[in-house]
Amino acid sequence: MQLIGEAYHLLSSLGGLDAKALSGVFGRYNKGALDSYLIEVTRDVLATVDPETKKPLVDVILDVAGQKGHRKWTVTSAADLGIPLTLIGEAVFARCISAQRDERLRASELLAGPKPTKQQDAAALEAAVEQALYAAKIVSYAQGFALLRAQAKESKWPLDYGAISMLWRGGCIIRSAFLGRIKEAFAKKSDLENLMLDEFFQSALAKAQDGWRQVVGLATANGVPVPAMSAALAYYDAYRTARLPANLLQAQRDFFGAHTYERTDKPRGQFFHTNWTGHGGTTSSTTYNA
Repeated sequence: MQLIGEAYHLLSSLGGLDAKALSGVFGRYNKGALDSYLIEVTRDVLATVDPETKKPLVDVILDVAGQKGHRKWTVTSAADLGIPLTLIGEAVFARCISAQRDERLRASELLAGPKPTKQQDAAALEAAVEQALYAAKIVSYAQGFALLRAQAKESKWPLDYGAISMLWRGGCIIRSAFLGRIKEAFAKKSDLENLMLDEFFQSALAKAQDGWRQVVGLATANGVPVPAMSAALAYYDAYRTARLPANLLQAQRDFFGAHTYERTDKPRGQFFHTNWTGHGGTTSSTTYNA
């Protein structure tokens, strides 16, 4: 839902599209790879007119989102299990900042930033946003199934991930044609480490990548917040990066807290501590396996 909201915001802010035009865009999206209940709902919501003001109903709804709490405990579970559930995390925090409306109104008058510039090629923007939305959706499901996999390992649950994806097709708000691809992925490899490693999703992410990067860059340059889309891209890039800067972070932790580190030239599981200042001792803090 947050990803769809960001697509809506991009198309209205940078594409200059009104609610009626946006309804048509999401209607077109619903005929392709994004075919789903939520895209269909978005199409219909954007087409609805307020009988009182005769304006699009969505335009007179206050931009403050509520939440009941189950997304927050999902993020808490992910943190406990060490799974980067960044998209749902950003979606939760996006609702939190939406609730700070009075602060946002004051900040909008005080804080500097670029003003969104309307893009001249509306069709190109619509296509790029479609790619970004699809790619980020793949990442969201990849993270969700990674959380299920981690909890299954922790609790010794024999989960059938393909069957789980099919459960969501029956009466669930996330039901979509996309779920069939997930079932196929786990049917081919039941112990699939991450959904993004399946051949179909590898290919889909590769095809959508140019539009995805363009949209995140365009949003940033124009000051349009896309926390979930950008978090999805950051996760994708981090997951495909062979060496991350965590080596420096671990050196810093050992410097100020003697938390130890592992070495690239030693077997995993061996931990070392350096007396960085020459004034410390050999005592190290306890460590853990991430």
